[in-house]
Amino acid sequence: VERENVQKRTFTRWVNLHLEKCNPPLEVKDLFADIQDGKILMALLEVLSGRNLLQEYKSSSHRIFRLNNIAKALKFLEDSNVKLVSIDAAEIADGNPSLVLGLIWNIILFFQIKELTGNLSRNSPSSSLSPGSGGTDSDSSFPPTPTAERSLAVAVKDQRKAIRTLLAWVQRKTRKYGVAVQDFAGSWRSGMAFLAVIKAIDPSLVDMKQALEDSMRENLEKAFSIAHEALHIPRLLEPEDIMVDTPDEQSIVTYVAQFLEHFPELEAVCLFPLPLIQKAYIRICRHH
Repeated sequence: VERENVQKRTFTRWVNLHLEKCNPPLEVKDLFADIQDGKILMALLEVLSGRNLLQEYKSSSHRIFRLNNIAKALKFLEDSNVKLVSIDAAEIADGNPSLVLGLIWNIILFFQIKELTGNLSRNSPSSSLSPGSGGTDSDSSFPPTPTAERSLAVAVKDQRKAIRTLLAWVQRKTRKYGVAVQDFAGSWRSGMAFLAVIKAIDPSLVDMKQALEDSMRENLEKAFSIAHEALHIPRLLEPEDIMVDTPDEQSIVTYVAQFLEHFPELEAVCLFPLPLIQKAYIRICRHH
């Protein structure tokens, strides 16, 4: 229940970030209730994709029209190659919590996480992950399975690959400050990982020595406040969301991806490895 509540809060904030761009702006108050007529879903996809979906929206209290609106949105996602397994219009129209959260997570993953990490994969040098951060990206084919099972397996593999790529980016940014990030769960409880990512963006914003003396709550609050006020990173999380035995991975991934989205140029420093710079410097010195 707590995990569901954290996801609901995080995903609601993420959805509202994009609905602010609508004309006029829209806002979700209760994700499970507000999604049931299809308008919020269509508006969100319209903002994310740049395609016009709301022109097909039919406002009505009758269930058949609500189902039709949602079905059009789901069809758009399927046509966009978003893998939706066991998510149908009726469950969304009924506000089924787990399936609504699953649907929003798939949208976040496809329109933000995979796009951002895809850019990383194309533009950055390979970087091995630390032990425990996941399996390999093997392209071996799956054994013959029913279509639904195979679709689920492919979707899960794509998810893990995107998350591993984001994790590798975080590790490259935080290891210089002595912070070991192994996952998107327990590694973030102390707040040090969030602070290290911020420091990688602007070293003047964070004192890592002071953070070692501060409490978990103080570090988390400091990280979220600095990120919002100084870096304009939307505050999708609260300290209480992370100060649990097992923080929610999807919520942390959604939040951390905002740093990469706002500061993609940060990766540029990795395009010229230090050894190459050193060799170039030596050649210049010899030349002169």
